[in-house]
Amino acid sequence: MKMLVVFVILLHVSQHTFTVEVYEGAESVLLSCQISSVPLGPTVIWSRFDLSPSTVHQRNQRGEILRDQNQRYRDRTSVKTDALRTGDLSLTLRKPRLSDSGTYTCSIRPVGEEPRLTNVQLQVKEPYTFPTEATVLLVLLGLVAVVVVGLAVYFWFYVIRVSKVVVEVEEGAESVLLPYTTIACLPRDATVEWRCCEPKPMTVHVHQDGRDRPDKQDEFYQNRTQMKKNPLRTGDLSLTLTDPSYLDRGTYVCSVRRHKHILIQKVVQLQVTVQQVEVKVEGGVESVQLPCQSRVHLPEDVTVVWKFCQSKTTTIHVNHNGCDQRDQQHEFYRDRTEMNEDLLRTGDFSLTLKHPTDSDTGRYTCTVLMDKHFPMKKEVKLRVKVQQVEVEEGLESVQLPFRTTGDLPQDVRVKWFNRDNGRTVHVYENGSDRPGEQNQVYRDRTEMNEDLLRPGDLSLTLKHPKVTDTGRYSCEVIAREWYLVRKKTVQLKVKERTQVKDETVDIRNRRSSTDPTPLMADQSV
Repeated sequence: MKMLVVFVILLHVSQHTFTVEVYEGAESVLLSCQISSVPLGPTVIWSRFDLSPSTVHQRNQRGEILRDQNQRYRDRTSVKTDALRTGDLSLTLRKPRLSDSGTYTCSIRPVGEEPRLTNVQLQVKEPYTFPTEATVLLVLLGLVAVVVVGLAVYFWFYVIRVSKVVVEVEEGAESVLLPYTTIACLPRDATVEWRCCEPKPMTVHVHQDGRDRPDKQDEFYQNRTQMKKNPLRTGDLSLTLTDPSYLDRGTYVCSVRRHKHILIQKVVQLQVTVQQVEVKVEGGVESVQLPCQSRVHLPEDVTVVWKFCQSKTTTIHVNHNGCDQRDQQHEFYRDRTEMNEDLLRTGDFSLTLKHPTDSDTGRYTCTVLMDKHFPMKKEVKLRVKVQQVEVEEGLESVQLPFRTTGDLPQDVRVKWFNRDNGRTVHVYENGSDRPGEQNQVYRDRTEMNEDLLRPGDLSLTLKHPKVTDTGRYSCEVIAREWYLVRKKTVQLKVKERTQVKDETVDIRNRRSSTDPTPLMADQSV
């Protein structure tokens, strides 16, 4: 009977997957996977989703990645070193065993794109001698006409069929459905298991013995998953996942097993899009809040990291288990950031940024790192408008405002300069002004507070503003180690003084007069 079984499997599975047969004891077997063109920054992953961990072999452009490999394949797998250049992603499996039989998934994951999947069904058979084979063949030839129909029906229900679907949802939605319906007649004693295979393997939901088994699912998914009643009878194996977040993105596999054999299987790729938040404020405000909330129940061991991502990434705030880690933040943000004290209870990881300036404009990321779980990440775009100051020429003075946190280091250097022409406007260092460093255009025309570092008032007074003073003025606070501590830009516009028209009556030219009284007659003789 064994040879007929193999024959029928080949006929059916070939519609969905490649099938490879090999005898146990062979030197090796090749599982073929080819692509016509190699995408940018690819990673090839060979997986068996009925195992945990599911990774059989993994390689990227830097080399093999074997830290998550299932131990039963240790030192027995290889992919060509030039695979990601030639597109030949085939896997060589040495010394195949009976337990190696199963469905192998070859996925190529380009940067920023969904994985491309190819399935290979490997069947490792017991070696047998020719007399045994001949006997089996004779018996099968006599019975094939009787049993072929029955076997075809049998394998329609029990052969492994793997399909894949992509589901997209926006973070913040109430729930998302991972769909899976089948017309196969499933046995009532089968087990339905949903697993998340990447980026981190976890058990999502288990239905066994006619009921859900929350004791078998990972804590991260507890009270967040639901299946309809009697899934094995109705064939609706879909899973509802509530409060989907960035953490839930990844590849989900639903497997129906009976006595350790997979009957049917489906792959669902869940893509969770993060709604981009944009915050706009006027220059000169006291503070601004960068929002970041999580609706998912989080464990106690949580680290929240806020970063500023421009030409280079800067850490601006770190909080571990409710305690701020000030030693890990950049000096530019020292004493300017604040988070809620009860963030672990509320799930509100929003950041308050004090005294924002135009230099704070850019992209910020909030990353929540949890023990044994992959990170949650949200993005906020902040735009701080350059503060505008507008005066009229002829005034006694104008102030370019810059107020920040107090108690700045005493050894800092404060410098105001004109961004449009590069001229130095004013320098303060070591407790005193440095008039020798300023441009002569501003000589004896600038002034700053005497005790400016303690209150954090770095405003500049410019005396007798002129139209030619119009431009962008920046103030930089630089520490002794020559790193930037604070920075702000102010746009100054000096308008020409309004001239009052002379409306004196000229009797010699009536048209120039604004007096409507008629001219008196000339009384001279």
